[in-house]
Amino acid sequence: MSTWHTLVEAPALAARLGAPSLVVFDCRHDLAKPGYGRDAFASGRIPYARFLHLDDDLSGPKTGRNGRHPLPSAEDFVALMRSHGVSETTQVVAYDDAGGMYAARLWWMLRWVGHDAVAVLDGGFAAWRDAALPISTDAPLNLPHGTLSLRPGVASVSADDVLANLASAAFQVVDARAPDRFRGENETLDPVGGHIPGAINRFFRDNLAPDGRFKTPAQLAEEWRSRLGDRPVAQLVCQCGSGVTACHNLLALEVAGLSGARLYPGSWSEWCADPTRPVAQGD
Repeated sequence: MSTWHTLVEAPALAARLGAPSLVVFDCRHDLAKPGYGRDAFASGRIPYARFLHLDDDLSGPKTGRNGRHPLPSAEDFVALMRSHGVSETTQVVAYDDAGGMYAARLWWMLRWVGHDAVAVLDGGFAAWRDAALPISTDAPLNLPHGTLSLRPGVASVSADDVLANLASAAFQVVDARAPDRFRGENETLDPVGGHIPGAINRFFRDNLAPDGRFKTPAQLAEEWRSRLGDRPVAQLVCQCGSGVTACHNLLALEVAGLSGARLYPGSWSEWCADPTRPVAQGD
């Protein structure tokens, strides 16, 4: 049975539903309406899917200085995955209804704890619905407790690493936010507008075709290479507002066959919480 590592199409997922080695997570969310995801899940979801909330399940405690969606401890996240039946041999699939912007967070987090049998449903819930596949309101099945273990996974960087990089230029920061927010305009989520000095902008939605699915690997590779020039992918650090949509850029890079970039999980919301850290504005 094939293993999915980046994206999966709705018919392929449908064909494997109910398999004991598959766990599907509904990651729908709305930053402006925190209750939206649970309501959407209750009104209809992919059969057998289990719900994860961005704030409650895919984030850790906030201190006021560590960003809007700080990572939980790796140990706590592994325990959460075990409680949902995830083991080393489990294929995980995540979906949302926002082009993968929330599902990619779970995709990255599982790879962060060393589990790479994880993929995002390309096109999300809309693709599932458009394919006339079944939608359920049944309660999720009780699954045996999983045995997922914490193993070395993909790397991340800290705010201190990013601060030191202002002088060393050892890596290139890529900001996934919309261009206006990158420039410091129309900032509604964080108290300070602007971006990390030296960062370049790649809006995460530019990874998607008009139908809401990811562009082809060839197109993504061409666009990213055009944006990055000769910089090796291993020297990229992706960030956004709070470490969520940056994961979408990391997923797009993997789809394009460009592996090795890292995440700055705290992202802009952590960076701007310390007034001593420099801020750039404009392009």
